[in-house]
Amino acid sequence: MDINKRTILWIVFAVSLFVLWNNWQVSNGRPSMFAPPPAQTAKAPEAKKSDLPAAAAVPGAAATAAAPGAAEAAPFKAERITITTDVVRADIDTQGGTIKRLELLKYKENGHPGWFNGCFGLFKWCEPGDNSKNVVLFDVDAGTGKTYLARTGLIGAGVPNHNSGFVAKPGPRMLNDANQVQLVLESEEGGVKLTKTFTFKRGDYVIGVRHDVTNTGAAPVSPQLYLQLAHDGNKPAGDSFFNSSYTGPTLYTDEKHYEKLKFETLEKEAQEAAKTGKPMLQDHATKADNGWIAISQHFFVSAFIPQPKLMHDIETTKIDTNVYGISVKQPLGTLAPGATVSNDAKLFSGPQENALLEPVTPGLVLVRDYGWLAVIAKPMFWVIEHIHGVLGNWGWTIIAFTILIKLLFFPLSAAGYRSMAKVKLVTPKMQAIRERYKGDPAKMNQATMELYKQEKINPLGGCLPILVQMPVFIALYYVLQSAVEIRGAPWVGWITDLAQHDPYAILPVLYAISMFITTKLNPAPADPMQAKMMLFMPLAFSVMFFFFPSGLVLYWVVNNVLSIAQQYVISKKFGAVEPAKA
Repeated sequence: MDINKRTILWIVFAVSLFVLWNNWQVSNGRPSMFAPPPAQTAKAPEAKKSDLPAAAAVPGAAATAAAPGAAEAAPFKAERITITTDVVRADIDTQGGTIKRLELLKYKENGHPGWFNGCFGLFKWCEPGDNSKNVVLFDVDAGTGKTYLARTGLIGAGVPNHNSGFVAKPGPRMLNDANQVQLVLESEEGGVKLTKTFTFKRGDYVIGVRHDVTNTGAAPVSPQLYLQLAHDGNKPAGDSFFNSSYTGPTLYTDEKHYEKLKFETLEKEAQEAAKTGKPMLQDHATKADNGWIAISQHFFVSAFIPQPKLMHDIETTKIDTNVYGISVKQPLGTLAPGATVSNDAKLFSGPQENALLEPVTPGLVLVRDYGWLAVIAKPMFWVIEHIHGVLGNWGWTIIAFTILIKLLFFPLSAAGYRSMAKVKLVTPKMQAIRERYKGDPAKMNQATMELYKQEKINPLGGCLPILVQMPVFIALYYVLQSAVEIRGAPWVGWITDLAQHDPYAILPVLYAISMFITTKLNPAPADPMQAKMMLFMPLAFSVMFFFFPSGLVLYWVVNNVLSIAQQYVISKKFGAVEPAKA
């Protein structure tokens, strides 16, 4: 048992050093050892780009020849129209009617609070950061390689799509005193007129996206509408090993529920499709008359919710090098000349708050990534939310919740501490047994088990309570890691954002002290090397906690303080009792 413990300790120690080295590499501009290789480096047979027209990025679009006289036509002059509400600022390009930029006015780009001038230049994570900028979701930046777009259009030869020129109708561009503001764009090509109407409402992250399709030609047409989210294959800025979360396409249908599609998977599927001609998205939902598609990232999500009760196809596409798209395609039926059909979709682009996600559409709240312990994490956050409703401060809420969890597990913890206290009392006898039978492990184990039986000690009594509580601790990690409600929330004094690390490392130091005291209260290992390692572990973990969200470290500090008090009382109680005579 001692050998196993020592092995585990060395593994944890090695992992700690490895993680520290990785963060030092990243802080000095080198790639993270945890980062996957860039998708664009994969070499696989693909269609030549010169063979694909610009419209090939449209799902299902076919190559079209230039219309006669197109060369003489005056070039379309695109413009960006900015719509501003109380919560978002959106830039919509009349070239395609595409949302090119979307800024969340209530959420700041969290910088990293600093100390000692950026830790003497060793780690960028503790340098002062700029919290003056708002979070930007949709955006295109050639310098950083960022591509994040929401675009729509029609599928077919020579009909309006996200490459077509649109004309904006006059109207207000700011919410002002109204409850909503609309932008209407029109484009007509190939005997089909497409009118896009974007509706922005006060206090709402849902954008209404209405498409009116009119057949202006002399023959019937059967248009298909597509809604597409495009994103590069990179992680968002600030994503690291310690605060990493899922970033990529997701979708939901009533049949298959919530599904994730990693960028790496899409790249492999694109390579396979280039070799075999098979379509992508083989193992996921591809047809439904319900659900949604989205691009999820840490704390935020953008989701297209197509018109319900209208069958649609779901597909993924490799649009360009390291740029991928997830789309829905909806047939709009056959339109006689002069006929018009309307389609109402929704685009949610904002924070992953339960109160905002639940009313939009079923299943959207699942983008809050609680990992494999969602069944525990969801009710846990429900309790935390209600505590916050009373206290009004997320820091004190975490402390109150920690006390509640401690009370819930009090009988289990007390049993574990009683077992450890008994072990501590008989430690001299155990050491005597080890000395007596140090050359005969079989007799040593037999004598030790007889001692446990004589003293009525369960050798696993101190470990089982910890194992039972571990799922709760892990679920709480997911809750605090995923809760956008805690993002930017202050506690007291120097803790101005519970989702960021402690800028002055006070909580990690308190954690180290509390762990040191806990180690001293536990029975001392017989192996001197193991005893030294047990004293070193608080330091190793406190260094790792330098990178963890301060809200999570706060939980561990409070939990340790309560454990120390409980362990101290139980140890004192058993210290007054003489162990049984041998």
